[in-house]
Amino acid sequence: MGLRDYVIRRILLLIPVMFGVVILIFALIQLIPVNARVAVFVASGNPKELKPEVIKSLIHEHGLDQPVWVQFTDWLNQMLHGNFGWSEVHNCQVLPDLINRAPATAEIVIISAPLIIFIGIFLGVISATHRDKSIDHISRILSILGTSLPSFFFGVILSSIFIAQLKWTTSGRLSFVLQGQLLADKAKGLYTSYTGFLLIDTLLNGRFYYFVDALEHLILPSVVLVFIQTAVLVRVTRSSMLESLSKTYIVAARAKGLSNKEVVNKHARKNALIPVVTLSGIIVGGMMTGLIITETIFRFPGLGSWAAQSAQLFDIPVVVAYAMFSAIVFVLANLIVDILYAYLDPRIRLG
Repeated sequence: MGLRDYVIRRILLLIPVMFGVVILIFALIQLIPVNARVAVFVASGNPKELKPEVIKSLIHEHGLDQPVWVQFTDWLNQMLHGNFGWSEVHNCQVLPDLINRAPATAEIVIISAPLIIFIGIFLGVISATHRDKSIDHISRILSILGTSLPSFFFGVILSSIFIAQLKWTTSGRLSFVLQGQLLADKAKGLYTSYTGFLLIDTLLNGRFYYFVDALEHLILPSVVLVFIQTAVLVRVTRSSMLESLSKTYIVAARAKGLSNKEVVNKHARKNALIPVVTLSGIIVGGMMTGLIITETIFRFPGLGSWAAQSAQLFDIPVVVAYAMFSAIVFVLANLIVDILYAYLDPRIRLG
């Protein structure tokens, strides 16, 4: 089977997977009492504040007294049309709010993910090829620190030093002054949001000082993610490389007179990347679905803080939309990982 046929088959397999996810989310919604569902999803209010006759009328009007399969069809139709309901907490439609907040999280991921993958693989390979040397000991100590240090603790430490004490930056996506100026410029039509990404839109609008300020506000959240996530990737890469270097084909390659650089780069590293690719996909997918702790600490208006606040205040439409978005992200991440598998190891295509 060629790579193209393999990719097509994997894409087709996404359809039943996503359908299963949709059914699971709908089944979980059914666990919520119907009175609460009609109040939260339809009337955008507290079920205790609605009169029984009003709730009964809304239940019948929106088909919540219909058989389950009829309710599922109607609900799925609404989801496919992008109608995830109204957020009482954020006072807006759910889907536009999700789209507006996604670029904030994506900016952190775009900056952090390449650094995590590059540093993690580089240090893991160096550590394995220099086993029990100084660089190996240093790398293992850093990885242990990263895996054992809670992200909220590390984030609070960085926040207290660079925000509270040194006043080097502030929390949020922009400084307070520039945030106010940005809102004023938008109201006057002097600033156009083309993509929702501040780093891109500020340059397109010719606001270089906005760009610098936005970049500064991304540094601390990115440092937290890079330090914590890289530690895990280093340990997996090191273990995988050590296993590859002990294989018989590596011994044969050395016996043929190949240099250590050729053995590592052309033979050992490529085969060692299989578990690393899996972990990288999980890391990037997990970050893209929202960095709840990091965004909350640095008051970053991304998907993580949005979902956390909504869950605490029982904003069910937002929670459902977030769950659906997370499922899509992880399904796509697994697809990319499968394609990389097939590229790195052609034997997988024949399975």
